[in-house]
Amino acid sequence: MTKFSELNLSPKVLKAIDEAGYESPTPIQEGAIPPALEGRDVLGIAQTGTGKTASFTLPMITALARGRARARMPRSLVLAPTRELAAQVAENFDQYAKYVKLSKALLIGGVSFKEQDLLIDKGVDVLIATPGRLLDHFERGKLILSDVKVMVVDEADRMLDMGFIPDIERIFGLTPFTRQTLFFSATMAPEIERITNTFLSNPARVEVARQATASETIEQGVVMVKPSRRDREGTEKRKVLRAIIDGEGEACSNAIIFCNRKTDVDIVAKSLKKYGYNAAPIHGDLDQSQRTRTLESFREGALRILVASDVAARGLDVPSVSHVFNFDVPGHAEDYVHRIGRTGRAGREGKAFTICAPRDEKNFAAVEALIQKEIPRVENPVKPAEKPEKRAAAEPAEIEAAPAPEADTDDMPQRGRRSRGGRGRGRGRDRDDAPINVVGMGDHLPSFIALSFEERQAG
Repeated sequence: MTKFSELNLSPKVLKAIDEAGYESPTPIQEGAIPPALEGRDVLGIAQTGTGKTASFTLPMITALARGRARARMPRSLVLAPTRELAAQVAENFDQYAKYVKLSKALLIGGVSFKEQDLLIDKGVDVLIATPGRLLDHFERGKLILSDVKVMVVDEADRMLDMGFIPDIERIFGLTPFTRQTLFFSATMAPEIERITNTFLSNPARVEVARQATASETIEQGVVMVKPSRRDREGTEKRKVLRAIIDGEGEACSNAIIFCNRKTDVDIVAKSLKKYGYNAAPIHGDLDQSQRTRTLESFREGALRILVASDVAARGLDVPSVSHVFNFDVPGHAEDYVHRIGRTGRAGREGKAFTICAPRDEKNFAAVEALIQKEIPRVENPVKPAEKPEKRAAAEPAEIEAAPAPEADTDDMPQRGRRSRGGRGRGRGRDRDDAPINVVGMGDHLPSFIALSFEERQAG
C-alpha cells in the first residue's frame, strides 16, 4: 500500500498529514497527487467522500510554498459550488498548511465585502470562492486574475446543476492560458465533458470508481408509502420518518435528513422539534451566520439531526454521520449518491433510508438504474389505520355525524387555522345548543309577493 511519504509532498505537508492521523492516501489521492505535482492538468472522477479535497489541497500547498502573492492578484484559485463546500476547502488548507506560510481568503456570500476586500488587498496565495461572489469582486475592480497559476474546479457536476457553467467559462477566460487546472467531478455529463475538452490541456484522467456509485459500506433501504389521502402525504411521511428514527434507536447517533424543497426542510425540522427530537434546519435562504452555527453544532455533536436541502449535500464533511434519511426522492438520480455519501465515509459503516411516495416512483426507478442495483424494500413501520366497518342503514335522525379527521397540526402555521367549533367563516360564533328552525317567511312576507299577477301588472 502506498504511503503519503512516497508521493513527493513537502516535509512540512507530510508533518501536518501525520498529525491529522493519516498514513495512506485514498485511491483518488494516490492517482491525482503525482501528476498535479508534475504541473499537469488533472481530471478527477470519484464519488463523494473519497478524499477529493485533499487530492488538490496537498499538491497546491507543496507547489505554492515558494513565491509571494501581490495585492489583489491571487496565485491560485479554488471554485466551489456552495458556501459550505468552500468553507470545507478552507478548513483543509488550514489543517495541511499550518507549517507553511501561505495566506488565503474565502469569498462567499453572506459576508461583508469590506472584510473580504481587506484580505485581497494584502495579497493571497490561495483564493477560495463561489463563482458568483468571485465575479462580484472582479466587477467591482477589486480582483485581478491574471497571476493565477493553479485553478481548481471542485464538484463540477454540482456547478452544472446549479447553473454556474456560464460563470465558470467566464472565469476560465479571465485566468492565464498557461495556468494549471485541476478539475474534479463525481459524474461526467456531456456539458462537463465539453468544458474539460475546451479548457484542460492533455489532462491526467483519474477515475477511481464507476460513475455515480454508492459506497459498499452504506446499508440502503426504502420504505414505500401510500398516503390515505393526497393532502395527508406530508403528515404521514413525517410519521414514517419518526418511526424509522425510533426504530434505529441508539444506533442513530446523528443523522442528516434531505428534503427537495426549502419549505419542507423547515416543516420537517419544526415537526421533529415538536416531538422532542434535537433537530435544526439548514438551507440556502437562511442567514450565513445561522448556517455556520448550525453546521458547527452538528459537527461538535451538540445537534443530533440536521434537516437539509441539497445545498449541504456536498458541503458537509463530518466523518461519523451514522444515518442519512431521504424524506423525498431526489429529482436528479445523481443527487441520491451525493446525499447518502454523507454517511459511510472513510471506510465506516452507515445507513441510508429513503421514503418513497407513489408520485416519486419514477424518480426512484431512475436511482436504481443509476446505481445498477435494487435497493431493499423495508416494511413500513407505521401500520395503516383500520377502516371502520360498514353500519346497517338507519333512519336519518339516528345516524350520528362522523367527526372530521384530526389534522396533524405539529407544523401548521398558526395563521389561517379554524377553530374546531365551526367549519366556515363566521359560523359557530353565536351557536346555541338548540337548533334554530326557520320555516317559511312567517310574518315578514313582503306585501308585493301576495299580489296577484294582474294586480302587479296594473300597479
